Amino acid sequence: MNKSTRVLLVSLMSVAVLAGCSKKVKEEAPAPAPTPSDIVTTPAPVATGYGPNDLDTDACLRQRVVYFDLDQDALKPEFQAIMSCHAKYLRDRPSSRITLQGHADERGSRAYNQGLGERRGNAVNSALQAAGGSAAQLTVVSYGEERPVCTDSGEACWAQNRRVEIVYTAK
Repeated sequence: MNKSTRVLLVSLMSVAVLAGCSKKVKEEAPAPAPTPSDIVTTPAPVATGYGPNDLDTDACLRQRVVYFDLDQDALKPEFQAIMSCHAKYLRDRPSSRITLQGHADERGSRAYNQGLGERRGNAVNSALQAAGGSAAQLTVVSYGEERPVCTDSGEACWAQNRRVEIVYTAK
């Protein structure tokens, strides 16, 4: 093989590799953000005390998903009562641990969504600490767009993927 043929083959292979690594971003007009009535949440009463199985039976502790608006990491006011409830649980049980799993929808680059998931997890972390939770009990992990709960392309689906999941872990 002569030198010009080899250079041409290497160039074509490089283009093929780069094309395979590119991410296709769907271009759609932004849809209106979901209203609180679009996302079903459980009312969060303030609990007075906890028994051994309260994570499954207490209404405010069963609510373990916090939703966010598009490209936002600010905690919505409707989730403050839930933060207070989980923070109280942590205060009452110093050995309890929570992992805050940040997520984003498929729009945006992988790196951007990874960072956005982390910022969302940190927002929930800050809210839990402000309500009395201990930093030593909290861990933030970002999955970005890698673990969607809905795989359709549309605002209703994307709204479900813009979230932080509160996961209780054993010590």
